[in-house]
Amino acid sequence: MAAPRPLPARMSGVMVQTPIQDLEALRALTALFKEQRNRETAPRTIFQRVLDILRKSSQTVELACRDSSQVEHLASSLQLITECFRCLRNACIECSLNQNSIRNLDTISVAVDLILLFRELRVEPDSLLTAFRCGLQFLGNIASRNEASQCIVWERAFPELFMSCLNHPDKKIVAYCSMILFTSLNSERMKELEENLNIAINVIEAHQKQPESEWPFLIITDHFLKSPELVQAMYDKLTNQERIAFLDVMIAKMVGDEQLTKDDVPAFLHHAELIANAFVDQCRTVLKLTSEQHSEDEEALVTIRLLDVLCEMSANTELLGYLQVFPSLLERVLDLLRLIHVAGKDSTNVFSTLSNIKAEGDVSSMAEGFKSHLIRLIGNLCYKNKDNQDRVNELDGIPLILDSCSMDDSNPFLMQWVVYAIRNLTEDNSQNQDLIAKMEDQGLADTSLLKKMGFEVEKQGEKLILKSTSDAPPL
Repeated sequence: MAAPRPLPARMSGVMVQTPIQDLEALRALTALFKEQRNRETAPRTIFQRVLDILRKSSQTVELACRDSSQVEHLASSLQLITECFRCLRNACIECSLNQNSIRNLDTISVAVDLILLFRELRVEPDSLLTAFRCGLQFLGNIASRNEASQCIVWERAFPELFMSCLNHPDKKIVAYCSMILFTSLNSERMKELEENLNIAINVIEAHQKQPESEWPFLIITDHFLKSPELVQAMYDKLTNQERIAFLDVMIAKMVGDEQLTKDDVPAFLHHAELIANAFVDQCRTVLKLTSEQHSEDEEALVTIRLLDVLCEMSANTELLGYLQVFPSLLERVLDLLRLIHVAGKDSTNVFSTLSNIKAEGDVSSMAEGFKSHLIRLIGNLCYKNKDNQDRVNELDGIPLILDSCSMDDSNPFLMQWVVYAIRNLTEDNSQNQDLIAKMEDQGLADTSLLKKMGFEVEKQGEKLILKSTSDAPPL
């Protein structure tokens, strides 16, 4: 005859089985821990019993990893493991007392070891995935706002668990693993991440594949972008698609509701160096897009995104001064503007004014606004900087910018950015003002175009004066 089931016992206001032996009892406990008052009054002995069940079930999983014939007997063990994790997950919600009690029982180590075993199992995906997900949720909850638990999670999970889970085909597993990584990272652990770049790269890849998932995005914005050393080392190893995804996050950080803080600026000055160097080195690759055989060249698309980043960086007063004196940057931007301007006139391609191919995702849409952004960057680099104003003049950039000012569906706001650039080029610079006035007088600058831009040339004696009118287009 089977031994009689022990009677229920009431402990600290929570009704539980003594001891907890079956799935129903675990489910009841999981439900009880949904309420804060039950979490706060739970005795430590409950967590010891849950851990005992978890350890026993783990032995079954370990045996199945060694002997594939045992896999068919795993169903009940996976059910128990799943409910153990759910119970512990719920117990940790906004309850540091339970987090500490569960941590001190060494439950984190058991959970991490079990999750790593899951990657070795060959069982039906649903039952395994549910246990896998709940295990990661538990680790995320026990580490939430608890530095001591974060430390243990990091010690036990890094790097194997992150390497194992960040590239998992299941989106939820990737998201929960990213949550754990975000919660556990700090400035000291970022240094360890620099020595395990594949984990950082996996985060970028996760964001690229799941841009809607908040955790990879937050890891990049709140941790990676604060470490220029990591960004420098990681960027060189990213694929072109991953670089585009990373640069998109950098743009989002700069244009978001929260402006860069003073603490962000030193790191972003390093990022500015990286981005400017990359643009100077590879900017001409964008010309590949003029050829149909290179119409999807990913390196060229990276160049487009680098320009977008530089436009946003140069719009920040803390970063502008650095970029204004960056070697060869202004010259490369002017050179590229001239090359795509000529290429757009010589044949019909993505840089042509009449190129109106608008299919979603095709290269013409990727290149949309490229000329506008080049002119925007020139305007930013010349803002209250006479050396750069004069340099644009020396390189015959002013006629080029004026000649670029035409209606172009592929370059929205082109007129506004030309106006902006001309204003910055002529502000407190009589030489540049005289040049434009003489161009108009000689018929080299379209008078009606200048008026549309908000400028007019006035003759005072023998001198031509470029003046701003009141009906300038808005910027």
